[in-house]
Amino acid sequence: MRLLSWNVNGIRAIVKKDFNSIVDGFNADVLGLQETKAQDDQVREALFGLPSLEEYEVFSSSAIKKGYSGTAIISRIAPIKVTAGIGVADLDTEGRVLHAEFKDFHYVTVYTPNSSSGLKRLPFREIWDKAFRDYLKDLDSDKPVICCGDLNVAHSEIDLARPKPNYNKTPGYTQKEIDGMDAHLEAGFTDTWRSAHPNEVKYSWWSYRGGAREKNVGWRLDYMLASNRLVENVSDTFILNDVMGSDHCPVGLELQL
Repeated sequence: MRLLSWNVNGIRAIVKKDFNSIVDGFNADVLGLQETKAQDDQVREALFGLPSLEEYEVFSSSAIKKGYSGTAIISRIAPIKVTAGIGVADLDTEGRVLHAEFKDFHYVTVYTPNSSSGLKRLPFREIWDKAFRDYLKDLDSDKPVICCGDLNVAHSEIDLARPKPNYNKTPGYTQKEIDGMDAHLEAGFTDTWRSAHPNEVKYSWWSYRGGAREKNVGWRLDYMLASNRLVENVSDTFILNDVMGSDHCPVGLELQL
């Protein structure tokens, strides 16, 4: 199975940027999208009639606040069931988690909260990380999990171009966020791309400012996590830097079952 993830930074915007041919090239069995910035009906309207999606079902989870956050799953394989949220009312108002259960594994796409300028949302982020980790562990107790999405953290120095000036100052590279990712991995999950490429520098997000993408001044914020016992079934993992249309690029893996 070919599983992908992409923070599209607005589903209605990206469908105007060659999204159809890009998705056709993915040849994905399951594609998770983050930051759709649209209500459920708007997601379906944006994707309706795209030739590349004729064989797919579309599921989405939107925020109460319009034009904000949101996740979606596009699947060529019919899931057993699809659920939105993590079951915590205070954390489930922003459409940040969508889960599809398949025969052999759970697939979760997530748009982790950004700690925001001035780190004013970092306390909320800490609460989120723990609750989301508990949610993944609960799923993992049933069957293995693939968790993909924009986790809004550069886990280590190799995962961002300028670590020193950003450490504990910039959202996505504070010690508390790093500790949160450490805890995710310690809970029984593997960062599949870093596990396969321990020393490779590659990013998945670039600021729109200052020609950051052209200069490759980026961050690796997008991940494909897998339950440890599923890692031996991952035959390939990749970051598709050349795919344009968003400030993030897609990431993915190949799973042999």
